Amino acid sequence: MTYCVGILVRDGMVMIADTRTNAGLDNIATFRKLNVFERPGDRIVTIATAGNLAISQSVISLVTEGLENPETGEVETIWTQTSMFRCAQLLGRAIREVWRIDGKMLESKNLGFDVTMLLGGQIAGGRLRLFMVYAAGNFIEATTDTPYLQIGEHKYGKPILDRAVNFDYSLQDALKLGLISMDSTMRSNLGVGMPIDLAVIRRDAICAELSHRIEQGEPYFHDLRERWSAALRKAHQDIPRPPYGVA
Repeated sequence: MTYCVGILVRDGMVMIADTRTNAGLDNIATFRKLNVFERPGDRIVTIATAGNLAISQSVISLVTEGLENPETGEVETIWTQTSMFRCAQLLGRAIREVWRIDGKMLESKNLGFDVTMLLGGQIAGGRLRLFMVYAAGNFIEATTDTPYLQIGEHKYGKPILDRAVNFDYSLQDALKLGLISMDSTMRSNLGVGMPIDLAVIRRDAICAELSHRIEQGEPYFHDLRERWSAALRKAHQDIPRPPYGVA
C-alpha cells in the first residue's frame, strides 16, 4: 500500500509520498513513488504513484520515453507538453496504453488494474495545477475550495486535512500539515512507511524550491510526531467530560 498527498495553496504546492511497497509480511521493499521532472525556467512536473508498482513504473516509463499521439502520430513525452492539462491527458493515455497491453492478462490472473496518480506542477506560461489521474485515465483537479488530493491509504490522514487545510496557508504550514497527515497514516497502517519523499514548488518559480527525503530517525520529523501526539492527548484532556451521568 502507499500514501501520497498533494496540497495546493496560494503560494505554491507541496507533494509528499511514502516509499513502502509490500507483497506480504515477508516481502517489504522501498521504492521511490514521487517522480520529479524539472527543467528550471521551463517546467517542474511531479508525479506521485499508488497501486501496482509494475503498472506505475510502466506508465512513468511511457511518459518519459515517449508515447505516440493517435491524432498527430507524433511521439510525445512529459518534456514536450505545453501545459499541465496536456500532461494530465498524456498520463491518462499512458495508463490506458498499459491497460491495453497488460489489462486482460492481469484480469486472467485475478489481479486488478490498480493504479492512481497525483500530477502537480507548472509549465512556463501556464499556471500551477494539481490533478488526480484514475485507472481509467480520466482525472480531476484540485480547486481553492478543495485544495488537496490524496491517493493510496488516505483515510487516516484525510480527517486532519479536512479540518485544517486552507488555500491561504503558507507553504511551510502546508508542508507541516502534510507531514502530520503522513504521520497519522503511518501510525495506523503498516503498509505505509519511511522514508518519505517530498517536493515543494513555489508558484511561478518554475523549479523545485525543495526536493528532500526524510529518513528514519530524522530529528525534525521525530519531534513533529511526538509534539502531535502530545497535542492530541492534551486536547482530549482539556475537553470537558460528557454530562451524561457516567460514573
